[in-house]
Amino acid sequence: MNRKRSSDVIISQILEVCVGGASKTKIVYQSNLNFTTVNPYLDLLSNCGLLEASEGRHVVYKTTARGVKLMNSFKHHQSEISKLCDLLENAFA
Repeated sequence: MNRKRSSDVIISQILEVCVGGASKTKIVYQSNLNFTTVNPYLDLLSNCGLLEASEGRHVVYKTTARGVKLMNSFKHHQSEISKLCDLLENAFA
């Protein structure tokens, strides 16, 4: 089955990849995106203060404290939703 990921899942993955700092190439490969697709996400996350880009020989993106907080909140909510889905599946099994 071919399912598209939602934007919130992609954002969470990008924030996670960038916790320790990451180049655009690392973000693309670890988030399973392409270079065209990743640019709007990086712009959005940077403009919202969730990522910061350090200029140097190569641009390195790093998740801000606000980004880490959002990422952890998302993981918590996804975990809770997953538990509910498991209960629902078991109820109909």
